[in-house]
Amino acid sequence: MLSPLDMLVIGGAALLFFGPDQLPGVARKVGSVVRELQMTSQSFIREMERAADEAEMAKDAQNVPPDVEDLPPIEYDTESAPPVGEHPKETRPESAPR
Repeated sequence: MLSPLDMLVIGGAALLFFGPDQLPGVARKVGSVVRELQMTSQSFIREMERAADEAEMAKDAQNVPPDVEDLPPIEYDTESAPPVGEHPKETRPESAPR
């Protein structure tokens, strides 16, 4: 940031360099260039924030579990399964107490 003394020195130098007739036009041109630079900078920042938000949303979308409808059907092995109503025999080691 410029101090008041710095602005006074710059203003005096501009007055000597451009003269009193051209100074208002030069000041308007400098103001419009600075305004355009600020708008471009703000636009760039907004675009970068939007891109970062989209990237974060895409990353979060990869961590979402699939819907039940999207899951493949479960296949059961019916040949090795016991018949309905029967339970498989208990298998305990010989040394296990009853």
